[in-house]
Amino acid sequence: MTQSKFFERSDLTRTLWGFRREFFLVGLFSMVANLLMLTPTLYMLQVYDRVLLSGSELTLLAVSLVTLFLLGVMAFSEWTRSRLLVRAGVRLDELLGTKVFNASFEAYLAQSGHNPSRAFADLTELRQFMTGNGVFAFFDAPWTPIYIGVLFLLHPWLGVAAIFFTLVQMALAWFGHRHTIAPQVAASKAQADVNAYLQGKLRNAEVLESMGMVGNLRGHWSARNDKALVDGHAAQGISGRVMALSKFIRYTQQSLSLGIGALLVIDGQMTPGAMIAGNVLMTRALAPIDQLVGSWRGFIGAREAFARLEALLQAHPERDPALTRVPPTGALALREVVATAAGRQEPILKGIDLEIPAGTVTVVLGPSGSGKSTLARVIMGIWPEVSGEVLLDERPIQGWNRTELGPHLGYLPQDIELFEGSIAENIGRFTELDSPKIIAAAESAGLHEMILRFPKGYDTSIGEAGNLLSGGQRQRIGLARAIYGDPALVVLDEPNANLDDAGEAALLKTVRELKAKGKTVFLISHRPGVVAVADRLLVLRDGRVHAEGPRDVVLASLQAARPPAPAQSPDAGAATPPLPAAV
Repeated sequence: MTQSKFFERSDLTRTLWGFRREFFLVGLFSMVANLLMLTPTLYMLQVYDRVLLSGSELTLLAVSLVTLFLLGVMAFSEWTRSRLLVRAGVRLDELLGTKVFNASFEAYLAQSGHNPSRAFADLTELRQFMTGNGVFAFFDAPWTPIYIGVLFLLHPWLGVAAIFFTLVQMALAWFGHRHTIAPQVAASKAQADVNAYLQGKLRNAEVLESMGMVGNLRGHWSARNDKALVDGHAAQGISGRVMALSKFIRYTQQSLSLGIGALLVIDGQMTPGAMIAGNVLMTRALAPIDQLVGSWRGFIGAREAFARLEALLQAHPERDPALTRVPPTGALALREVVATAAGRQEPILKGIDLEIPAGTVTVVLGPSGSGKSTLARVIMGIWPEVSGEVLLDERPIQGWNRTELGPHLGYLPQDIELFEGSIAENIGRFTELDSPKIIAAAESAGLHEMILRFPKGYDTSIGEAGNLLSGGQRQRIGLARAIYGDPALVVLDEPNANLDDAGEAALLKTVRELKAKGKTVFLISHRPGVVAVADRLLVLRDGRVHAEGPRDVVLASLQAARPPAPAQSPDAGAATPPLPAAV
């Protein structure tokens, strides 16, 4: 395999390979900095072995000025390589941030068990390693043999001592990696489980308190927390022993190298200046090994983060930005659609075939568990496990550019998801605020007057997940968000579940307005009132189409199949057609 083919194996690898110029320059400046690290050693030799013996102040001045200049060049080189890595880190975020965000969002949407925050933690870990001490250690490590060679020039025994302590430190690094990584991973996972468990329960604090469940759940939390404490104590104990041993070896190396030098001076084999210079140089020679030992854990984490990010980006590649389409009209077609879910043997939807013309209102009816909400997600293109075809304007829904398609779709899920921010931001889908469109959507949803009664009107903050609003208010804001910008296709899943009579009347008015504008509306509900605005009815039972077609035709067929009902009094009529028992 050629080098070019190797670096084309993944999008992430190609991105990192694009930083080769920056890393070449970092290596070049590292070479200069490490070469000039010999300056203090040479300065000591000159001062002890020449200046002090000659007593020449002019020589001291000249040597000091040269040393000062070289140290300035060394500092500039280290500063420059740090700046290069900082800029590389910023550019890495610019190149990968959007890709990782989109890929992690798609992975989470596919219900693959992926945690989006994990992907960004991986990106941060990879960036920090690539722009931190780990890279410096990588470029500084090749200079250890050179420093050891200089020590051999001073005296062979100093070189032998440096090699010995290098091997000891490498053995300690191997021992630390072998015995500390697994306990630390276990401790981190246990603590993350405790935090996730507690956070999940805090979201339902009112339920726990009202029904006296806090004490019951405290026991479950305590068991998880005790395990996290035990794992953390074990990891800290091993790490502490390794750190203590490393410190002992480091201090021993500093003292013994000085002792070896003193012995050689006593024997007349070295000068005092060479003894002190050798001690400083040995410390410098072993410093990259210390850095590698300290960076090894970061390298392991960065390697694992790289593997996870590479798999994520390969599974969810960036979509082709050239996939631009004309705005959809809202015509839907489903052909042999089967929707399944992990851990479930029987499909949720079983061979759904539908043709929904643009500009019509389709009301979906059916008992609980018949697949209505799943069908809504399939139509929106957000259900992960689907076979068959879901076509929007005769094009597969997954073939559209979602960013481009999004403004032409409106979706109100059964569980309303609002986001921390103002009412205007939530209605306007967190795009650049367009006041006329936001107000128009609120008025269409019958929400405008209610919003004006808030102290700050449209600028009122709704809190995290809209927890400062009632269920009906959240549902109506969700409805306004769904119809914001007059989308071509609007899917409403139980939009009147939390609405009072006035709210339901506003909902029916909204649906009629959408129909008048030629929008396609797909509405799921259990309430009979919405049937009055329907052009077509779709009845689901056990994941299959039980009945489908024009409203009056479907109602007539279902009514004919319904057992006779007891006679009603003459004044017991209803304004809307009653739902047959089959529904």
